[in-house]
Parts: sequence; structure tokens; C-alpha cells
Amino acid sequence: MRIKQSAVAGMFYPDNADELALMVSQLLADNPQQGPLPVAIQVPHAGLVYSGGIAAKAYNLIRPYLDSITRMVLLGPAHRVPLQGMAVMDAGLWQTPLGQIQIDNILSDELVREGWVSVNDQAHAQEHCLEVQLPFLQLLDGRYRILPVLVGQTPSAAVSALVAQVLEMPGTLLVISSDLSHFHPYSEACQLDRATQQQIAQLDSQITPQQACGCYALNGFLRYAQSAGLKAELLGYCNSGDTAGDKSRVVGYSSYAFY
Repeated sequence: MRIKQSAVAGMFYPDNADELALMVSQLLADNPQQGPLPVAIQVPHAGLVYSGGIAAKAYNLIRPYLDSITRMVLLGPAHRVPLQGMAVMDAGLWQTPLGQIQIDNILSDELVREGWVSVNDQAHAQEHCLEVQLPFLQLLDGRYRILPVLVGQTPSAAVSALVAQVLEMPGTLLVISSDLSHFHPYSEACQLDRATQQQIAQLDSQITPQQACGCYALNGFLRYAQSAGLKAELLGYCNSGDTAGDKSRVVGYSSYAFY
């Protein structure tokens, strides 16, 4: 069974297991969130010092329901490799400093056979958007497997159809990884991100790459959410100027629950 090694330990999060566990535990303790079990969550994917608090709100929300979650399907963008369509990896385990997390090979193989996704290890090799979710998922310590899917330039109808298929499977939670606007001055970024938040609240699946780097996954899910009659709840928002960056050139972060 092939093991996917961590690519961004020591960069996006600590590469020391004790330090990482302490950091994630503190992020969860500092960002409580309560509510019903969602169908899906949207989380950011910057370095944990930047966006970890916002992500922690979504993970705290699902924490009481871990016994009912057997699978998490993670959707996020391909930052480093041009990608058309959606891609899984050829691996059975994913290694981080906190240990290994199991990948749902059965579902992965099924989606490949049915033509929903391709296998593209190159796209996954150095990608951070899904890996930075793993320390939260490992520390929560549920009995779930994960299915990491990178979503390249893909029509929202195709992503929506994939979402519908996986969410028909009992015990499945969807995790959409996306940051918001990139590299604008603080006040301009806040204004841009408020407009994007309005679109998400309205389940508007016309979000652009300039608004959210994970827009292809997000738009596909929002299209599904509208057809399924879901509602969006904003759990938290900030940008890098609020956490660990200067305010001249910030990145926006949000977390959402969808019910």
C-alpha cells in the first residue's frame, strides 16, 4: 500500500508531532462552535498560524458527531499543477507528523472506473490545500477514511454530480477547501470578501478564481446545495492581516457549514 508523504510539514504547519498536536489542540480550544451536523463544511487552507483558527470552528462543529461520520470527501484546488477535471491519488495512507490517515481506496477506485475522476499523483505531490486539513482530522481521531480529490478547471455541473453521488453514501461528510481573495489591501479585501460571502449565502455558483482559489469545487458544491435545498451558515471570517500578516497584501479566510 503506497503511503503519501507530507509535502508541507515544516512550512504550513509544524513538523514536530508534539508541537503540531499542541498547536491544533489550542486552535480547537480557542475557537468553539456548536450546531447540528452539517452536510458539508468549507474551510480555508493557509498555514495554520494564518487560517487555523477559522478552520477550527468548522472542525469543532463536527466534533460531537464523529461517531456518525465514516468518510470525509475532501475537495480542493490544484495550486501547483494545471489540472482539467478532478483527480485522486494512488495511495492508501497519508503520512503527517501525527501519523497516518487512511484513504478510501474502494470509493476512489469506483470513481475512477466510472469516469468521475482520474489518478494524478503529480497534482497531489506538493499540494497543500487538503494536507493542511489532516492535522485537524487526525487530532479529532474519528473512525473515518478520507478521499482527497483535487478539482481543476471543471464545469460546476460535473462537480455537482460527483457531490450528489458521494453524499448518497451514508456517513459521508464533504469538506471543501478554499481561501477567499488574495493579495489586496486589508479594507479592499474585506469588501471583496463580503461580496463573496453574499454569493455563498445565496448559493450562487458563479464565484470566480479571483474571489476564491477553490472556486471550481465551491461552485460545484453550491450548485448541488441549491438543488438540494441546503442553507449556508457563516461560522467565521478573517484575513491574514488579522492573524499573522501585514495589512497591505492579505488573503481572506472563511469557514461555512451547510445544512
